[in-house]
Amino acid sequence: MQTKMDALVTMGWNGLIALGISVLEAIALWIVGRWLIAFALRLIGRGMTRQKIDPTLIRYMQNAVGAILNIVLVIAILGFFGVQTTSLAALIAAGGVAIGLAWSGLLANFAAGVFLVILQPFKVGDFVTAGGIMGTVHEIGLFVTYIDTLDNVRHIVGNGKIFGDVIQNYSTNAYRRVDLTAQLAHGVDVHSAMALLKKALAGIPNVMTDPAPDVEILTFNLAGPVLAVRPYCNNKDYWQVYFDTNKLIKDSFTSAGFAVPEQHYMVRTAAAGVAMGQSA
Repeated sequence: MQTKMDALVTMGWNGLIALGISVLEAIALWIVGRWLIAFALRLIGRGMTRQKIDPTLIRYMQNAVGAILNIVLVIAILGFFGVQTTSLAALIAAGGVAIGLAWSGLLANFAAGVFLVILQPFKVGDFVTAGGIMGTVHEIGLFVTYIDTLDNVRHIVGNGKIFGDVIQNYSTNAYRRVDLTAQLAHGVDVHSAMALLKKALAGIPNVMTDPAPDVEILTFNLAGPVLAVRPYCNNKDYWQVYFDTNKLIKDSFTSAGFAVPEQHYMVRTAAAGVAMGQSA
């Protein structure tokens, strides 16, 4: 009997020692794992800081990655103790899928926001067309971008819509072209009109000389030739040059005495067989 008791005590002590060793190993694994997670998060923070990424986005990414790594660490420790973690991992995965489906729109906007910050197709203060909205970028958020349009209305556009559509950044290049047209009457000398506009465009403030303004025949219609009038200017002067050029076209043609464009067409009377010229 005494021998059996001694054996049980010895077995119990051995079990406690083994359990204690396992607990110590699990604690060591937890400490080392937490240190590695903190180290990885610091690396992520430093890397994103060097890329001049928004601090809000950096903290968000660190929290998200830290939560995922901590879950992996807990599952690893449970597996070390012999706990079956397959069902737990499947449950976590199912929960992640459910959350992802519920937040698919938000997550898509968030992912697009990350790429907007990293790739930087535009920055705050740029004049852009993004997500179908033309205006000045006020703020680039995690999920949405704020754009102020020319009529001073702030539009809040989802980053997913912006990143999935064509982005036009008018502020990237130093200058842009103003595209206007000038209608001439049939009897006007086209070359004289072109020379008149080219000379007059040089007098508009902020019109660039290099590249020089373009004045060429664009097309023809019932009223006569149509000229393409295209001066170049800096982005900040676009609307001033746009409106001044329109006024210049009207004033120049009026001062030169050019005829008012009219649409000419022929009306034929089938019964009488007579053709009459008409103008409108």
